[in-house]
Amino acid sequence: MSHCVVAHIDLDALQHNLKKVREYAPKTNVLAMIKANGYGHGLLTVASALDEADALGVARMHEAVQLRKAGVKTPIVLMEGFIDAEELPLLAEYDLGTVIHSEYQLKFLEEADSFHYPYVWIKVNTGMNRLGFPAETLSDVYQRLQNIKGIQQIKGVMTHFASADEIDNPATSEQIYLFDEITKDMPIEKSLANSAGIIAWTGAQADWVRPGIMLYGVSPFADKTGEQLGLKPAMTLKSQIIAMNHCKKGDKVGYNGIYQCDEDMPVGVVAIGYGDGYPRYLREKTPVLVNGIETEVIGRVSMDMITVDLRPIKNTAIGDPVILWGKGLPVECIAQAAHTSPYELLTGVTSRIVYL
Repeated sequence: MSHCVVAHIDLDALQHNLKKVREYAPKTNVLAMIKANGYGHGLLTVASALDEADALGVARMHEAVQLRKAGVKTPIVLMEGFIDAEELPLLAEYDLGTVIHSEYQLKFLEEADSFHYPYVWIKVNTGMNRLGFPAETLSDVYQRLQNIKGIQQIKGVMTHFASADEIDNPATSEQIYLFDEITKDMPIEKSLANSAGIIAWTGAQADWVRPGIMLYGVSPFADKTGEQLGLKPAMTLKSQIIAMNHCKKGDKVGYNGIYQCDEDMPVGVVAIGYGDGYPRYLREKTPVLVNGIETEVIGRVSMDMITVDLRPIKNTAIGDPVILWGKGLPVECIAQAAHTSPYELLTGVTSRIVYL
């Protein structure tokens, strides 16, 4: 069976990007973020490609269990930690590290002292105000964890940057300073830097870095593409022409007729839409590649189809390949046209896309 819409995942690109992380941060361990189905690239596919990472980070318990059941041996860290006491036995059963970020988790550990846990990371809030213990409580939290006999190792302490992608924003320097102050006497490993932090805030690389979007070949910065940072796109989203119309000057194309032909012109219909995760709210002149040649989306994106201007393409035929983002067309450009982020596009690819 042939498939109209496919996401080609380039394993070599994933491995290249991991090596690039190590070039940016040569003295640190790498905790590779593969949550949200490997940023939309396939959880098991990404875990296999990134098996040389020092550890893998996921958000939820079911992701970690899926990896272990599939035979993944790399250390795994639950970045959101466990959410109830029933998940505690799974930490030992599946050999999982966990982040501790809240008082309720600490109490669960203290009250269930008979269990054994491989290792824990403490998360401290230095300004993100999302997850993390208040900075002033860190010493007390560390002491309480030391008193829990079931914890085999307090691996380290981490924080998360709120604005590392904004180079001129002083918030990141303030977070680094606060983190350094509250952890300077703690004899455990430290972790601060996400993708933007790895590239732009080298003083924050510490013992562990936590790359996410850059592993998939995408820039964390609004004014740069992944290619400009030496990265390679890991996902190329592809479809094909399924119909062609020869429209007259004045004809309107698609729902609500928001595009009107300014001359007689060929219009291609491509089998992809917001039902596949292609963004509905695109502005005009969003690029696509047809037969490797750049043209643009015209009219409104519908659930299963888009329409494209075929004037720049010579000798177009039914079945001709179309690239929506990936090799030759950075996903950053599509995200900009849709007023969203590459993160949302990559993780928003739906289940009816076939992965190759």
